[in-house]
Amino acid sequence: MLLHIKGGTVVTADAMTRADVLVDDGRIVAVGEGLEVPAGAEQVDAGGCYVMPGGIDPHTHMELPFMGTVASEDFFSGTTAAMCGGTTMIIDFVIPSPQQDLMEAYHTWRGWSEKSASDYSFHVAVTWWDDSVAEAMGTLTRDYGVNSFKHFMAYKGAIMADDEILVNSFTRARELGAICTVHAENGELVFRLQQEMLAKGITGPEGHPLSRPPEVEGEAANRAIRIAQVLDTPVYLVHTSCKESLEAITRARNEGQRVFGECLPGHLVVDDSVYRNPDWSFAGAHVMSPPFRPKEHQEALWHGLQSGVLQTTATDHCCFCDDQKRMGVDDFTKIPNGCSGVEDRMHVLWHHGVNTGRLTPSEFVAITSTNAAKIFNIYPRKGAVTVGADADLVVWDPSKERTISKATHHQNIDFNIFEGMTVRGVNVTTISQGKVTYQDGDVRVVRGSGRYINRPVYAPFYGAMQKRRKMREPVAVDRSK
Repeated sequence: MLLHIKGGTVVTADAMTRADVLVDDGRIVAVGEGLEVPAGAEQVDAGGCYVMPGGIDPHTHMELPFMGTVASEDFFSGTTAAMCGGTTMIIDFVIPSPQQDLMEAYHTWRGWSEKSASDYSFHVAVTWWDDSVAEAMGTLTRDYGVNSFKHFMAYKGAIMADDEILVNSFTRARELGAICTVHAENGELVFRLQQEMLAKGITGPEGHPLSRPPEVEGEAANRAIRIAQVLDTPVYLVHTSCKESLEAITRARNEGQRVFGECLPGHLVVDDSVYRNPDWSFAGAHVMSPPFRPKEHQEALWHGLQSGVLQTTATDHCCFCDDQKRMGVDDFTKIPNGCSGVEDRMHVLWHHGVNTGRLTPSEFVAITSTNAAKIFNIYPRKGAVTVGADADLVVWDPSKERTISKATHHQNIDFNIFEGMTVRGVNVTTISQGKVTYQDGDVRVVRGSGRYINRPVYAPFYGAMQKRRKMREPVAVDRSK
């Protein structure tokens, strides 16, 4: 099907230019002015608007079994909400239980994700270790298009990866040409501080940030980075929330280490005062890990995005409704961790980033789409407006306003952490696989139309890394003479 997007300004991570875009059979076939458009092509008027690559959210948790319940957002409702907000691809997580076969977990998640409305892919978590895990990592990279493995340094007694698991998994990932992603929080310290808070009678949501101070994130971030440095393995830190972990990333990148950082819009605009709200439901709804931080951390994160120390933005979209959150009404350690955001990420970042002058439109495209596509090796198929790329596009009206609310969002959750925020700069049309899936409030998604996207490993890059590593290998000293 032919689709002609006319009259707009194309914005990529590199440039802004007045151009039309012609789409055929789900791919971009022409970009430029004065295009010859065959009769019968569907028209999308982008006059006065920007035409940009669809967003890529590299960190979501749809349908996640977690902390005694299951996230309220499934793969269909979640990808529907994503496309309403201008995100056309997600990378979710397969999270095996300890001792669970990785391939069994992978196929379970693939079954759940068949209902997706947008394209999607998976990171796979390493939550335990033996030879079968190493073998499964090889199978996943070779046969199933997985090039990233997740490591939770938090959640002691459940899915926490200790240093032995990190060393084994990082080493195997280097061999395979895969990248390691890390949730950086010192799980031992968190557990100790949780027990201290409970012993002091602090049982409400206010105990959550007290048991997970910035220092426990900073320590874990630095430890993961140093382990990756010794093993010569690229590492990607998810949901960077504080100055301490940002400083660890900055130091490593200044030393030439291959380290990437991700942050969430919530950590950029929401502060830790939410946990002291007298309404338990309000405070409990904000319980996620890492928690929201004091305000001084927000400006540091913005500087991280502006300087390129942080490359991507995600949501850690993991929805639990009030009745689920209240599983921890008498013990904050039992509150299911997670907040929404997949529908609002791009609007919040445009309003607080581009409208304030912190970000240019091209930088916005980079941190919401292109950088993730490059890091996870799906560029220029994704994250680009160029001939041959997938026609995953958004038409963005920079002057239109929208007030974010649980009453109008499409996310399957009864709370919105951005409730009442009026944003200027709104997605008015989403195009996925060359088809209009959202237009001015009209949702046109199709259940099950999303495709699983293979992500090849970075074998050439890793070959160069291993060559450099070999050059550094010590040589035995001959003392026989």
